[in-house]
Amino acid sequence: MGLRSEGRELTLKVLYEAEAKKTLPYNLWQFNYSQNQRDKSQELSEFCAFLLKGISSHWEEINSLIKKYAKNWVLERMATIDRNILRIAIFELMYAEDIPPKVSINEAIELAKKYGDLESPRFVNGILDSVFKKELNNDKGS
Repeated sequence: MGLRSEGRELTLKVLYEAEAKKTLPYNLWQFNYSQNQRDKSQELSEFCAFLLKGISSHWEEINSLIKKYAKNWVLERMATIDRNILRIAIFELMYAEDIPPKVSINEAIELAKKYGDLESPRFVNGILDSVFKKELNNDKGS
């Protein structure tokens, strides 16, 4: 597993835990994870912090995109894992210009296969494909 894949997986775990504890993801990261991860790998720690800080700063926009493209789904009723995988990938698609869109989408699908249910990969792919096609107009390349 590559460093960024590992970082996305760790970010997913932090988002999931933050939601369960009803706390802010970046705060949870700073208090419970960052030093431990920095000891293991500075680069991994920085990537997770980048994702969590970015997701936190764009929380409302990301959630509104999920709501817009998740037809017939209420955000709060969506599986927690799926919702948080989408948050990571949508942040990357919309705000992380150094990450190719196909990479973000493929990584999200892999997380959905590993942590979601049987329908998660298709659900995640469908929403991300719509976000990519309709919000980005393919300007970021592939």
